[in-house]
Amino acid sequence: MEKNKKLVESITAMDEDFAQWYTDIVKKAELADYASTRGCMVIRPYGYAIWENIQKTLDQMFKDTDHENVYMPMFIPESLLQKEADHVKGFAPEVAWVTHGGDELLQERLCVRPTSETLFCDHYAKIIQSYNDLPKLYNQWCSVVRWEKTTRPFLRTLEFLWQEGHTAHATAEGSQEETLKMLNVYATFCEDTLAIPVIKGQKTDKEKFAGAKHTYTIESLMHDGKALQCGTSHNFGDGFARAFNIQYTDKTGKLEYVHQTSWGMSTRIIGAIIMVHGDDSGLVLPPAIAPIQLIIIPIAQHKEGVIEKATELKNTLSKIARVKMDTSDKMAGWKFSQYEMKGVPLRLEVGPKDIEKNQVVLVRRDTREKIIVPMIELETKVTEILADIQKSLLEKARSIQNKKTFSANTVEEVKEILDKTLGFVNAPWCGELTCEEKVKEVAGASSRCIPFEQPEDKGVCLCCGKPAKSMVTWGRAY
Repeated sequence: MEKNKKLVESITAMDEDFAQWYTDIVKKAELADYASTRGCMVIRPYGYAIWENIQKTLDQMFKDTDHENVYMPMFIPESLLQKEADHVKGFAPEVAWVTHGGDELLQERLCVRPTSETLFCDHYAKIIQSYNDLPKLYNQWCSVVRWEKTTRPFLRTLEFLWQEGHTAHATAEGSQEETLKMLNVYATFCEDTLAIPVIKGQKTDKEKFAGAKHTYTIESLMHDGKALQCGTSHNFGDGFARAFNIQYTDKTGKLEYVHQTSWGMSTRIIGAIIMVHGDDSGLVLPPAIAPIQLIIIPIAQHKEGVIEKATELKNTLSKIARVKMDTSDKMAGWKFSQYEMKGVPLRLEVGPKDIEKNQVVLVRRDTREKIIVPMIELETKVTEILADIQKSLLEKARSIQNKKTFSANTVEEVKEILDKTLGFVNAPWCGELTCEEKVKEVAGASSRCIPFEQPEDKGVCLCCGKPAKSMVTWGRAY
């Protein structure tokens, strides 16, 4: 064994084996564990607390944009799923079917929902009659099932938690406005709350949602240079409305079809948080969604007055942050490592010498900087430092994304770049499917999105040399 090698490796180094590093963090930070059912996971209390904070913030953002929460059934009759041809074709390989109720064979198979478009459409057809009933702005929080072949905790599991918004509008303009509005809600949430920078854009026809007219996405880059789709928003036009006969009477008494949208974000976003911010010591959580924002570690806690002072500080700081105090009999060094692994943004150390000097030591998780703070300034300092950690994590992630964003003019250049170092590659595309498929075949890259921000001169297609219709962000993805 090498002299410098640690006797016990807490987690695999990300540069050594990124996939194993990810799995180690998921398990050792106690976010999730493998379930007995293949491809499923147990979301542990700490992981679920992160999801609850995500849910709480997003749910308020939905309510602030006038959306209401509903709940639809878990099961979809096969005949209902079959109504929209493109939709059923897109999901057919991933559908789980219920064929028996107890010992009895069902007359009609039931699909365990992979998504709920058909259920919402069936309901909307019953409750929408007049223009006065529109828009319908609904969202639901639930789990869905997709029979994936390969799985990884949070990133791809047979069952996962998510929210799915489903809205109905009187006009095409109304549905398009909603689609982009909710994409912007996701982008704001990712950047302001999760400190994850994103690229906003439109999916190509090949990559759009099954049954959608247009799909829009927010894409982010993980630490290893692979892309992750963090959220999507779909404009369905009136395609589902025609399949399900969702009509309303307009102001002139004429029958019209509604225009619909759907949009979703799932527990996959927790995988993004791990892979964007984590390091070789474990998780690094943005304060906005950290279950514990500040951990108090009493030093030499057996000495008189230490626990009392730590408790006093906890009571004071609990008014401004989510605070926990660890008075277990474990060594202070073990506690430091444990809460670093769990990504707690800020650590407070207080011992007999600190009490004498009327000060504490604060340690940032992101930079490991130690800051000595007089107790009288503590509330102000904790607020300032947590805000700075939130800001710094976004800036750091954006800097890494910028460094790993490249430009190319040919498919061979895309391949050369991605073989050397993974990342986003911006390259011009003519809009033809054959060229998009060639990029996949030659460079192993998919079109992540057509960014909203486009150069005036787009040049010529990276594959065929014809005039390019758009600049596309390509990458290898999870």
